Amino acid sequence: MANQVKTIGVLTSGGDAPGMNAAIRAVVRTAIYHGLQVKGIKRGYAGLLKEEIVDMDGLSVADIIHRGGTILYTARCLEFMTEEGQQKGAEICRKHGIDGLVVIGGDGSFRGAQRLAALGINTVGVPGTIDLDIACTEYTIGFDTAVNTAMEAIDKVRDTSTSHERCSIIEVMGRNAGYIALWCGIANGAEDILLPERYDNDEQKLIDRIIENRKRGKKHHIIVNAEGIGHSTSMAKRIEAATGIETRATILGHMQRGGTPTCKDRVYASIMGAKAVELLVEGRSKRIVAYKNGGYIDFDIDEALAMTKDISEDQYEIFKHLVR
Repeated sequence: MANQVKTIGVLTSGGDAPGMNAAIRAVVRTAIYHGLQVKGIKRGYAGLLKEEIVDMDGLSVADIIHRGGTILYTARCLEFMTEEGQQKGAEICRKHGIDGLVVIGGDGSFRGAQRLAALGINTVGVPGTIDLDIACTEYTIGFDTAVNTAMEAIDKVRDTSTSHERCSIIEVMGRNAGYIALWCGIANGAEDILLPERYDNDEQKLIDRIIENRKRGKKHHIIVNAEGIGHSTSMAKRIEAATGIETRATILGHMQRGGTPTCKDRVYASIMGAKAVELLVEGRSKRIVAYKNGGYIDFDIDEALAMTKDISEDQYEIFKHLVR
């Protein structure tokens, strides 16, 4: 395959993540370095099926590394979940001469790449999701920026929570994964974190801790609640009714997806984007680029998608030791 690769396509799919533009830039410029043509596919798999495909060159990705979001846009695509949609996508890749495809996104995006690979399209996935929920990798593009955005917001909520001697529930994103909540729980010195992977739904235990801490002189009580648990507003009402302490819910929402990517997200995304192109140039397909044990490696896409991931028990235990 190595001698056959002449044109590489690149798309972003699923939820956007800060650093995706750095990855796109790296894909385009690394491909050009290797003498390849590059086509950008707009709006993910939905854009592929609509043939929203444009030629890209070095100037196409100038001045984007510092920008959040994705210049190629992104969208969900139900049609691509069907066999007919996948076959159509493969045919469109061939029609436009796309020999290799770099897919930047999460596990759902990788399942699409897996199907295209089975249909003969050379594919490499790059993990782009703020949720950090891809099992084969210790890093995903956007997590570092998102967790820093959430951390800064929670610091601000803590200030006003202390001033009013409130209990505050701050809901962070992460879908069904608790990584953002766990990291913010440690970084923000929260009194409680509620993680989908660990929460036992014992709200009374939570209420008892709030009352106990108030008796000890605590002026606030910060609860970081993961999106996978949710229901922060109704939880706040129940806690206020049970404790008599004013309780407010703050849902940070999609602000965590936006903003200028951190240095880490720019650098790691750039390396991963370049590695994806190098894999295709080397004649390797159906791979996912990953970061593990301090280095960049790659996995077979079938193997990667079969893996499962849990939060770090060590980190969770450390959080519990730090709470007072």
